[in-house]
Amino acid sequence: MVFVTKYRRGDFDDEMLACCEEIMRKVCQRFEAELKEFNGELDHVRLLINYPPKVAVSKLVNSLKDVSCGGAPLAIVRQYIDHRNIRSEIARQSGLEKRFIPA
Repeated sequence: MVFVTKYRRGDFDDEMLACCEEIMRKVCQRFEAELKEFNGELDHVRLLINYPPKVAVSKLVNSLKDVSCGGAPLAIVRQYIDHRNIRSEIARQSGLEKRFIPA
């Protein structure tokens, strides 16, 4: 399974990836599934999950999506927002905003 950041922007750092892995492992445990592999780069994460046949895949995926969007600790969310604001301001000042940052 692959989760991609909005507009494929490079927003993940090592701390965020470690936090995502920990949270997603906990979600898998709740479903009696096993997160066998977790890899991430700046703009996406890849998960290899072994889940029992009794688990509805849609429920597992929706739970993982929920935590990937809203399950991060507040400090991580603030770091993400600050990073986004800095990038937006740099793009605005350099005139690149219209090319790379959709409205």
